[in-house]
Amino acid sequence: MSESPERDARHKARMQRKKAVVDGKIAQATDEHGLLLVHTGNGKGKSSAAFGMVARALGHGLRVGVVQFIKGAASTGEEAFFRRFPEQVRYHVMGEGFTWETQDRQRDIDKACEAWVVARELLDDPSIDLVLLDELNIALKYGYLELEPLLADIQARPLHQHVVVTGRGAPPGLIEAADTVTEMTLVKHAFQAGVKAQKGIEF
Repeated sequence: MSESPERDARHKARMQRKKAVVDGKIAQATDEHGLLLVHTGNGKGKSSAAFGMVARALGHGLRVGVVQFIKGAASTGEEAFFRRFPEQVRYHVMGEGFTWETQDRQRDIDKACEAWVVARELLDDPSIDLVLLDELNIALKYGYLELEPLLADIQARPLHQHVVVTGRGAPPGLIEAADTVTEMTLVKHAFQAGVKAQKGIEF
């Protein structure tokens, strides 16, 4: 599709202005420290995005710790893949399945507490650059864990260490404490049309 020289010139001028703004913001962003990121919302992709960050970290030679709080009754593609890198990834599946499957609140609480012991070990380890707390928000939502002690542990981590928390229903206190929060919005999902979970897409 051919465009007029005038439109091309306007586009170039607009991009030059945009580049100046972006370059200015980059120049002002001089602080560097570990971030707390939260992926929440009802849409698909919270854990998927977090595991993409795990892959990105590995690409830079960083070390990662993963704790999965709810998932665990069935194996997942991400677990199968990241366990191939034992020198770089400490992978812990601590849950026993979705809450509607376990149907045992006290056992779920006990498992969540056990998972947090492992998470705290990772948060205390300065050799770990990124900690993924997958589905922690669910454990908080159901009251299996208390937010304030967890936040204290997260805030006491090594200065360089990043933490990613996933799961629906992130509590307001966690959102307030986070540096970056992304809410996944559900627009449409195949499951609503009767399509079962697909290998490599949902798990």
